[in-house]
Amino acid sequence: MKKILITGGAGLVGSVLQNGLKEKYDIRLLDQRKVDGADSYVGDINNLESIIPAFKGVDTVVHLAGDRRVYGEWDSILKNNLVGVYNIYEAAKLNGVKRVVFASSQHATGGFYDVEPWSFIDKGQYEKLPKDYMPLDENCRIRPDSYYGASKAYGEALGSYYSDFYKLSTIHIRIGWVISDDDPSFSPASLNLWLSHKDICQIIDLSINASDEIKYDVFYAISDNHWKIWSIDKAKKVLGYKPENGAGREYTPREVRNADK
Repeated sequence: MKKILITGGAGLVGSVLQNGLKEKYDIRLLDQRKVDGADSYVGDINNLESIIPAFKGVDTVVHLAGDRRVYGEWDSILKNNLVGVYNIYEAAKLNGVKRVVFASSQHATGGFYDVEPWSFIDKGQYEKLPKDYMPLDENCRIRPDSYYGASKAYGEALGSYYSDFYKLSTIHIRIGWVISDDDPSFSPASLNLWLSHKDICQIIDLSINASDEIKYDVFYAISDNHWKIWSIDKAKKVLGYKPENGAGREYTPREVRNADK
């Protein structure tokens, strides 16, 4: 079994991955608090020395830790999402880790939420979509919608540097929205961005086991949602992603359902 380290392992996504992948991997967690019943290390990603011990003997790092608030304050984003991600790559390099799977975000290109026709999806105005509408793929420009989004784009760029100059394989997953109760039916945005618990486990599993020939790459990851801004065709083709879930036409935003009662 591969030894994998999940940073931010005490959080929602970390817990989902631990439960979903525990039969496949020897999992170690890193967070600011200890997780009972797990191989758990306590450290602060702002402090390189405090996290280095957690990386020893690790094959792959799944990096989730950081400030996940889209509109977090700059000081927090700087510490947790810029300095923090540097420390993750550096600790991986120093310990001979083979691959980092970085939880990037669609917010690295979230500026497209305000650009037609994709803005119609974000607002739930599906009737305004042109017949030739196409989801955006990984070839679109970096277009962050926040300091948080910019920090994710920075993490992708830093991963490219470590890949080219330190031979560290880096795969960057622009994840959508992992929801605690796994129910996306509360807004148009969630219908577009939903990444189910099963599907995030699948795409992280595929990224861990992706070909060694992948030295650097970026993929969007959402479930197979009917209304979507981001294409998952590349993840399907390159990683073999086959989402098990999808929010489709049968889903109606929760507030609309309640209004009809």
